[in-house]
Amino acid sequence: MNNSDKIILSLCSGTGSWERPYVEAGYDVRSITLPAQDVRYYKPPKRVYGILAAPPCTMFSYARSTAKTPRDFTNAMLIVKSCLKIIEDCITDAYQNGNCDTFKFWALENPARSYLVRFIGKPTLIYQPSEYGDHWTKMTGIWGWFKNPIKKSVVLTVDELRVTKINSSKRLSLLPSALKSQCNTQADLRSITPPGFARAFFEANK
Repeated sequence: MNNSDKIILSLCSGTGSWERPYVEAGYDVRSITLPAQDVRYYKPPKRVYGILAAPPCTMFSYARSTAKTPRDFTNAMLIVKSCLKIIEDCITDAYQNGNCDTFKFWALENPARSYLVRFIGKPTLIYQPSEYGDHWTKMTGIWGWFKNPIKKSVVLTVDELRVTKINSSKRLSLLPSALKSQCNTQADLRSITPPGFARAFFEANK
């Protein structure tokens, strides 16, 4: 099977940082993200190869302690459930059509320390961006069924470890130019999948 025949669904993809290695390798990557498409109403195609999902983490974040509006777990979980339903449909399609080996992986990303754990359990993988070569920290969880990416750790400087104050500008300077242009807000920057992890995940699941 050629890469162009391998369909990758990128759900709630935002800037597209996680899917980028698949795009560059010529996969048939289909980005399902607002405002163009809404995962709540999306019907996946047949013979999907893999799924990346990054539902919004705002309502699940422990850091959301001073917001003026209360947490809305109902709508936040509706997005997560929609992602999981798409995953379920793709796995079911693969097995019902005798192609169980054609569906290779699914992965859902969110902060590892968040209220989402209380809804869907512990992540399959917990990592820091620095474990995959990126010079910042952000404890991230990946739920799903996939091959674990190989780590390539870097040692952070004292300033890089003081992530809360100085990390945003540092992080932006380390991103590829194509991603920098898509980071219009601090929220975009905080939610971006680290390029080092994205590449390592691709290498393990291609």
